[in-house]
Amino acid sequence: MKAWLAALLFAGASGAGLAAATVEGRVALPKTRTTPVVNQRYEIVAKSGVLSTNPPVAVVYLEGDFPAPAAGSVVQLQQKDLAFVPSLLPVQVGTRVEFPNLDDTYHNIFSFSPPKRFDLGRYRSDDRPVPSQVFDVPGLVTLRCDIHEHMRALILVLATPHFAVTDAAGNFRLTGLPAGRYKLKAWVDSRTTHERPVELAAGGILRVEFP
Repeated sequence: MKAWLAALLFAGASGAGLAAATVEGRVALPKTRTTPVVNQRYEIVAKSGVLSTNPPVAVVYLEGDFPAPAAGSVVQLQQKDLAFVPSLLPVQVGTRVEFPNLDDTYHNIFSFSPPKRFDLGRYRSDDRPVPSQVFDVPGLVTLRCDIHEHMRALILVLATPHFAVTDAAGNFRLTGLPAGRYKLKAWVDSRTTHERPVELAAGGILRVEFP
C-alpha cells in the first residue's frame, strides 16, 4: 500500500474515533432485596409480578433508527452451579444466544415469554451442538429451568447496538455513539424504564442522571 493512501486511511479511522460521542452517568437504583444472594451473585427476584435483579442493576441503552446488523452475533448465557450466569443479559435483535451447561447434571431451559417461546429439552454438559436460540423480537424474555425451579434469568432484547449494564452503584458509560438526537433509556425492572431525550455532539461527552 502506498504511504499516502495508508496515511489517509489512518486519518479517516482516527477521525471516526474522535467523532464518536459518549454518554455516562448514574441510575438511581432501588434498595437491595433482603433475599440472600449466594456468593454475591446477581439473581432474579419477583415481587407483585415485577421482575428485577438482586442486587439491583439497570440496562441503559440508546434508542434510535439504527441499521440492522449485517450478521447476528453469538453470545453465551451459562448454567453453572445451578444458576444462570449472567442472570440479566441484554442483546441486540438478531443475536444468537447459546446456553452451555457447565454443571454435572441435566438442565432444561425454556421460556413462555411472548417475544420468544421455546423449550430446549433436557441436555448434559457434553451434548453437542450447544443448544441455542436466535432472539429476533424486541422485549423481555424470562428463562427458567424445568428441572431446577429456583433458576431464573432475563434476556432483554433491544433494537439497538448501543447498551450497557450498570454497576451495583448505578454507574454506566456508553462509548462509540453516533452524533444526533435520540432517546436514552434505563431499564430498571419489568415495569420501570426511565427515558430522557438526548442530543449527542461529535466527540462530546454527555452526563445523564436517572431518574
